[in-house]
Amino acid sequence: MEPQVIKMYAAREQIYPREAKGRYATWRWVCVWLTQLAFYGLPWLTWNGRQALLFDLTTRKFYIFGVVLWPQDFIYLAALLIICAYLLFLVTAIAGRVWCGFSCPQTVYTEIFLWVERRIEGTRSARMALDKQGPSVRKAFKKTAKHLAWGGIALWTGFTFVGYFTPIKELAHSVTTLNFGPWEWFWVLFYSLATYGNAGWLREQVCKYMCPYARFQSAMFDQDTLIITYDAKRGEPRGAISKKAGNNDKLGDCIDCTLCVQVCPTGIDIRNGLQYECIGCAACVDACNTVMDKVERPRGLVRYSTDHAMENNFNSKQIRQRAMRPRVLIYTSILALIIIAVCTSLALRTPLKMDVIRDRGSMGREVEDGMIENVYRLQIMNTSEQSQHFKISVSGLPGLTLLTREEVMLQPTETLGWPIRLRVPHGVGEKGSNKIAIELHSLDDPSLHVRESAVFIVPR
Repeated sequence: MEPQVIKMYAAREQIYPREAKGRYATWRWVCVWLTQLAFYGLPWLTWNGRQALLFDLTTRKFYIFGVVLWPQDFIYLAALLIICAYLLFLVTAIAGRVWCGFSCPQTVYTEIFLWVERRIEGTRSARMALDKQGPSVRKAFKKTAKHLAWGGIALWTGFTFVGYFTPIKELAHSVTTLNFGPWEWFWVLFYSLATYGNAGWLREQVCKYMCPYARFQSAMFDQDTLIITYDAKRGEPRGAISKKAGNNDKLGDCIDCTLCVQVCPTGIDIRNGLQYECIGCAACVDACNTVMDKVERPRGLVRYSTDHAMENNFNSKQIRQRAMRPRVLIYTSILALIIIAVCTSLALRTPLKMDVIRDRGSMGREVEDGMIENVYRLQIMNTSEQSQHFKISVSGLPGLTLLTREEVMLQPTETLGWPIRLRVPHGVGEKGSNKIAIELHSLDDPSLHVRESAVFIVPR
C-alpha cells in the first residue's frame, strides 16, 4: 500500500477579477476618490502657518488642525481610536463588512492597482492569455510598464505616509537631493514595499489569511445584519437558458453564467452561501443585476439582505425597521457618549500647563537677614498657537515673596523651564512642610490661568 501524502497547505490559485460595472462599483470608486484625496491631500493643507495634520514625533507634538496635543494629552488619541473601533462595530452590526468592501486601504489600493493592470494588460481574458504566453518582447513591455506604474504609486504613498510625521514640504525639498534621514528612508521604502506587495501581489490573501477582522467579524453579526446573499429559492435549479420551448420553466433565475465568481476579488462563489472570505464589496450584485437585465428577469437574485429577510420575505422597509435592535442601540449610545465626552473635554481644555518641580539639591535654606529660601523650577507649556505673556504670583504664607522675574514670555507651542526663588521672613510658617500655591496668569488673555500647589520647606 503506497503512503498517502497529505498537503497541509493549498497552493494559491491566481485570481483575475473581472471588471464590474453598476451602482455599487460606482460607490466603490467614490470611496476610492474620497479616501485618497483625503490621504494624499491632508498633509499639504496649512493651518496657522504650519501643516494642518502633523504628528511630529521629534518635538512630541501632534497637530490636528486647530488642536495641538502633547504627550500629556495622549488620552485624546486613545479616545479617537476607541471611537473608530466603536464606529466599526456599529457599521458592522448594521451593514456587515461594508468597510472592507468599500473603504479599507487594502481594498482601495487593490482597486487602484487592478485599474492600472486593466489599462495596461487588458481585460480579464487578455490578462489570463498574457500570463499563459511564453517570453516575448510584448509581454515583457506590458509587465514592466505595469510594475513601474505600481512602483510609482507605492513610492508616492510611502512618501505621503512619512509626510504625516515629518513636515511634508521639507520632505519634498529633500527629494531633490535624496537627503533623507535614515528613518525617513526606512519608512518611505517600507511603506512603499508594503503597498506594492499587498495591493499588487498578495491581494485577497491579506483579506483571507492576514486580516484579523475576517476572523472575529462573526461576533458582531446576527440574523438582521446586512450581508451579500444569494436567493436560492428563486435561483435554483440553475441552468443556461434553452431555446427549446418549456425547458426554461423548470429552471430558476440563475443561468449559471459564473459572472458573480469572475468579478469577486477573493474568488469565492456567493451561491455557496456566506463565507468569511466575502468582503461585502457587492461586485457580484452588480454583475448579477446586469445579467438579469439582459435576460429580462427581476434584479436582486444576489443582493444585500439579512437572514431574517430571506427566511420571511421582508421588504426593504421591514429590513430598515429591524436595523434598530438592542445591539445597534447599545453601540450607538456608547459611541455618542464617548464623542460627547471627548468634545466637551477638548472644549474645556486649558491651553496652558504648568508643573512645579522642587530643587532637590536644597530642600530649604536660611539666607541673609534670617530669610528662608526655597528654589523651584516651573515647567511651563503654552499649548496654544499664539504668543503669551504670563505673570507669576505666589500665595499661602505671610510675607511670601518671589525674588526672580515675575513675567515670562512664551512663543506658540513652546515649553519653557523657568527657575524661581521664594523667600519668607524668619519665624513664618511651621517647621517642615507648608502648603503654598503658585499661579500663572496670562496678561494677553485674562481667562487663561493655572494654579498649582507646592510645598515650602522651613528647616527644623
